[in-house]
Amino acid sequence: MTTSDYQKVFKQLDHKPVAKAKFIKFNEPKKRSCGIRLWKCKNCGRTAAHIKKYGINLCRQCFREMAVGLGFKKFS
Repeated sequence: MTTSDYQKVFKQLDHKPVAKAKFIKFNEPKKRSCGIRLWKCKNCGRTAAHIKKYGINLCRQCFREMAVGLGFKKFS
């Protein structure tokens, strides 16, 4: 379940406080302090294929789009 779906369910459960509390207890995304899912792309929010080197904090797809503007050159 994605974060956006998690927030949409609240509209249906607003009139059922007990069911809403139970839903939150079991379906809330975990608070993360370490690991691969902690890092997100600062452009699109994607967590996969993340580049942290040099403080770039972009996914590989966004990096390809912005590489020339950041001063990187493609060799080949």
